[in-house]
Amino acid sequence: MAGIGFELKKLFAKKGFFHTAKAFGYATIICTGPMLLGVLLLLGIMALCNFSGLDTQKRELLICMITYTLLASITTTSFFSMIVTRFTADMLYEENKDAVLPSFWGSTVVMMAVGCLLYGIFLMISGATLLQQILCFIFFGELIIVWNAMSYLTAIKDYKGIFLSFLTAIAVTFLIGFVFIKLKFPVIESLLFSVTAGYGVMTVWHVVLLHRYFPKTDGKPFIFFKWLDEFLPLALSGLFMNIGMFSHLVIMWFSDINVNVKGLFYGAPSHDVPALLAFMTTLITTVNFVVSVEVNFYPKYRNHYSLYNDKGTIDDILQAEQEMLSTLKTEVFYTALKQLLFTAFCIAIGPTLLDYLPLGFDEMMRGYFRTLCVAYGLYAIGNVIMLILLYFTDYRGAMVSTAVFAGCTIGFTLISLWFDPVYYGFGFLAASMLFVVIAVIRLDYFTKRLPYYILAVQPLVAEDRSGAFTKLGNFLNSKLKERD
Repeated sequence: MAGIGFELKKLFAKKGFFHTAKAFGYATIICTGPMLLGVLLLLGIMALCNFSGLDTQKRELLICMITYTLLASITTTSFFSMIVTRFTADMLYEENKDAVLPSFWGSTVVMMAVGCLLYGIFLMISGATLLQQILCFIFFGELIIVWNAMSYLTAIKDYKGIFLSFLTAIAVTFLIGFVFIKLKFPVIESLLFSVTAGYGVMTVWHVVLLHRYFPKTDGKPFIFFKWLDEFLPLALSGLFMNIGMFSHLVIMWFSDINVNVKGLFYGAPSHDVPALLAFMTTLITTVNFVVSVEVNFYPKYRNHYSLYNDKGTIDDILQAEQEMLSTLKTEVFYTALKQLLFTAFCIAIGPTLLDYLPLGFDEMMRGYFRTLCVAYGLYAIGNVIMLILLYFTDYRGAMVSTAVFAGCTIGFTLISLWFDPVYYGFGFLAASMLFVVIAVIRLDYFTKRLPYYILAVQPLVAEDRSGAFTKLGNFLNSKLKERD
């Protein structure tokens, strides 16, 4: 992320509205691109369904297929995403670019093997037709590559190329979908194919960017497994965060407001659609974190830690620490304030604007939207604080806060099922609130003892943390070498 910060700082150094808008645009695409594209595609697919005159049951089946595939792919990659990001950062720091591209394909193969097996079994018993199963399966594989590629693309400064890949993917999706509908092809299969084609374009584009930036070598593709033993709390943080974000949606699919669309495809449209739109309100915090916290905080952070290595005096270190923490406090405060103000704005005018969209909003859905806007706003603030914990390498603190978030989301959402459906969403709201509180307490505790964690907690001698994951990586590398 520091690489993105450096590049954005260059853009913000240029005066004028165009350069500022360009910097914000690049930050939005880099940080939220795949998820933003997924949300826009779902909304666009709903619009195409209405355009085609598709009946409600078939439209909900299509949305379920796309949603299930998105969530399954995100869950599969969530355990590895932060690990491969850390691995890439370490390799770039060591100026060992040769190890990056093999690890991308190695991690992709592992996630595809696990994910495709499990999701393939689900599709076979889901009740979908054979063609629908094939299209969902291909779509799932593309998403695995896209999510994984985004963990590596933070090292690439070709923002224009990445931005164009998203625009092209959107254009291809809607063009193919519109043409197939006009040709009277089956609507569900046509739109599934169009989504698969759009993400296919983005998949190829991202792989080309990675190959253009990182050298193609015969390095060990599974060496990143060692980082799982070294930084297991980091991997668990990614998994817990994903569970916390999306488990309440899955629970709603089996609540009193659920709809059995077909076979194993369940949904809760009256809750899912407001949740989808409420999630969009978090984009302002995600982008602001990169633009403000990364660009303004990172130089202070780097200066503070460099003094430990460059023989800075105690007074210099204490002054740098004070400046760093003061900047951090200011940036986090304004990031949270912007999110809360934007949330309040969406709650105030959102329901009125949503009436103009063909989404069938009723009073209960408006209530869900308001509740989930607050919940996702708090989640976004908690996520920013958790990322700052990762900045200070407090992986255990990040793991604990995300574990509490995941556990409380599941627990509180299940408890909410005992109440009237109008209160659905309050479980996720309570979990998000607790997530913020715990993350803030941990960050405050950690930063007040920063010199201790920098100087006293580190091991006196190098430790070999090789374990089961390292052995698995070595085994896979040896088998691959024997085959070659």
